Amino acid sequence: MKLLLVVSNVKNWPLNIPNVEVISAKKYITEPVFSRMTGARVFNVSRLYRYQGLGYYVSLLAEARGHRPVPSITTIRDLYTPAMVRLANVELSSLIQKRLRSIRTDHFTLSIYFGKNIAHRYDDLCRELCDRFHCLFLRAEFERGRDGSWDLQDINPIGMADVPKSHYGFILKTAKSYFTETGYRRHARQSFRYSTAILHKPDAENSPSNPRALDKFIKAGRKIGVEVDLITRENFNRLGEYDALFIRETTSVNDHTFRFARYAEADGLVVIDDPQSIIKCANKVYLAEMLAHQRVKTPHTMIVHRDNVDLIVHEIGLPCILKQPDGSFSTGVKKATNARELAQHAMAMLERSELIIAQKFLPTAFDWRVGILDRQALFVCRYYMAPNHWQIIHNERQGAGREGRVETLSVEQAPALLIKTALRATNPIGDGLYGVDIKQAGSRFYVMEVNDNPNIDAGIEDGILKNALYDRIMGVFLNRIESRKKGSPGNGSSK
Repeated sequence: MKLLLVVSNVKNWPLNIPNVEVISAKKYITEPVFSRMTGARVFNVSRLYRYQGLGYYVSLLAEARGHRPVPSITTIRDLYTPAMVRLANVELSSLIQKRLRSIRTDHFTLSIYFGKNIAHRYDDLCRELCDRFHCLFLRAEFERGRDGSWDLQDINPIGMADVPKSHYGFILKTAKSYFTETGYRRHARQSFRYSTAILHKPDAENSPSNPRALDKFIKAGRKIGVEVDLITRENFNRLGEYDALFIRETTSVNDHTFRFARYAEADGLVVIDDPQSIIKCANKVYLAEMLAHQRVKTPHTMIVHRDNVDLIVHEIGLPCILKQPDGSFSTGVKKATNARELAQHAMAMLERSELIIAQKFLPTAFDWRVGILDRQALFVCRYYMAPNHWQIIHNERQGAGREGRVETLSVEQAPALLIKTALRATNPIGDGLYGVDIKQAGSRFYVMEVNDNPNIDAGIEDGILKNALYDRIMGVFLNRIESRKKGSPGNGSSK
């Protein structure tokens, strides 16, 4: 892989970074050799990215040439959008206060080079800002308000001309690490046509895939010529070296998993879970409204706010289930058996969210889980309730007995109406990987929720297909990557 560092003026770039070619912005956008070049990455270090300026056209043409620029056009747009700066200020407020509380002045400037600052104590703040504004050189401006709290006022790209010479040594050291340790790998992939990153969180208590499953994904990819690497949230800067991103970490709209998905999609990678699927599946209020609109059967459901909380007993009855919109792994779900519990749980949830879900309690021995990928059923499981509990996971218990047993069935063994119901629930969301939780009462099936990040654990969900389950999933990645390379959306669209 050829690495191109594109700068405003080569004469002003004093650093020699091994295996990185430094060229001017004008040269990159005007000389035909770069238009024909394949297998390159562009790192655009321009002082300005104003619309239709040199820096803007470097990233724009790099995207057109398949050179996956840093920053992307999406990032450039965000840099010049005040609302994105305000959003970053809100999301990072607690970290900003923590890192800047010892500053004595009312103004603070943070210089960020390759995601780091000379003072290591600011590295986590630098990383979070780079997750949102993915540029090699940034300068963030903070102001202390009258109440003593700090606010991010502005963040802008900077060029080498804006960097003090005393910082050159640090930049060179950081650049060498960025282009080597962070993985912009230059070795040839003779045996691999494409590459996929799997985002995971090692040692997470609740992980969508256990280590054996992750290993099986790697082997399945390599069998079909797709190199598969495990990455973590610290490897955000590596995204550009891959053709696809597979998120095997619990997703949330408010954390790094969504930013990984969003920027990977903007960079042209095939992404599962794609950002729209995360947004839609992460909120049970959206799902309740969507399922009702699609006339998909659910237990009697009510969207609750402060003004109608007193109607739950009349509408739903007792006992009932209250759901926090963004809960996962059976958390954020409470059972109310009387009016006192109902009021207590509902008001606690409404402190966090303007809307919550109330649902009729439908006791069953197990929940169906149907795995869906590419608008086709992939696996079917029965998740039995934890011993002496009404959920499949007993979150207040540790060790043995915390989870119920699991039975895996072939898709052909499962009731046809179950599969049809699961597909009706996921088709409006997209063509990603979903897990549909369904309860059965007699011959009727009721959708409880749709998960964008379903468990695929070795020894459980692969109980029928075995290694073929991983082969099928990685085969979908390969098909979508090839469709993208041909300039066709193929099965990669989540619309």
